[in-house]
Amino acid sequence: MNAPSAADRYDRVAQASAAEVISGYSTSFGWASRLLAEPVRSDVRSIYALVRVADEIVDDPDPALTPAVRAAQLDGLEAETMKALECARSTNLVVHAFANVARRCGIGSGLIQPFFASMRADLSQREHDHQSLSEYIYGSAEVVGLMCLKVFTAGDPVTFERLAPAARSLGAAFQKVNFLRDLADDHDLLGRTYFPGLDPGTFSDTERDALLDDIDADLAVAATAIPCLPSSSRRAVGAAHGLFAALSRRLRQTPAAQIRQARVRVPDTEKALILLRVLTGRTA
Repeated sequence: MNAPSAADRYDRVAQASAAEVISGYSTSFGWASRLLAEPVRSDVRSIYALVRVADEIVDDPDPALTPAVRAAQLDGLEAETMKALECARSTNLVVHAFANVARRCGIGSGLIQPFFASMRADLSQREHDHQSLSEYIYGSAEVVGLMCLKVFTAGDPVTFERLAPAARSLGAAFQKVNFLRDLADDHDLLGRTYFPGLDPGTFSDTERDALLDDIDADLAVAATAIPCLPSSSRRAVGAAHGLFAALSRRLRQTPAAQIRQARVRVPDTEKALILLRVLTGRTA
């Protein structure tokens, strides 16, 4: 067997760096991503690593990082990402890993720029109306779902277009669930309120149920596409869907006042049951 070339070695190190980012930051994603077959697993981890780095730029609690400093860092990360798409090389290992996947799977500026626009909005926008929230969720979550779908469908444009609405719905559901789970920290620590007209101080069970009705509608749309995914990704997406459906149920059973105070989680035992159902082909 021939020794790997210098370029191949660099690619592998970049890919390993992206996997390390995921391992250090994301428990739920890391749990579900193990069900992805290779090379899909490594490709998706490379996408999420860039997303995670950008998210850290805007959410790092260090007070020394002013909005101007964060904006400059985010602009630099976006510029380096776009440059790497053109020249197939980056000294930033996470960017390099992402760009390799993007070039191979057809992820272009039409998906990348909306993502960075949403990250940039977090630096200045404290409240949203329905239009700005829709744009934010598209850029922060739906395009990430579409990036992953590019990987899942391996360059098949017909399948991609057919499943794209469900991928967007799944991304939107994930984001809205996290907004609801992080209601307290987003408001108290980061000064943000994502849901239009919602006052965290008077958050009610009625408001909770209305938000969860919307989330469950997104999850229902997303569920229709899971059987149509390739076998390399079907179980992982099914597990992620099951986890967030379980979070939705737990949130609905949790008083709004309690959601305002503590982050709702799914116990490990329930996660294990979700995983077992996916592995055995059961849906309930």
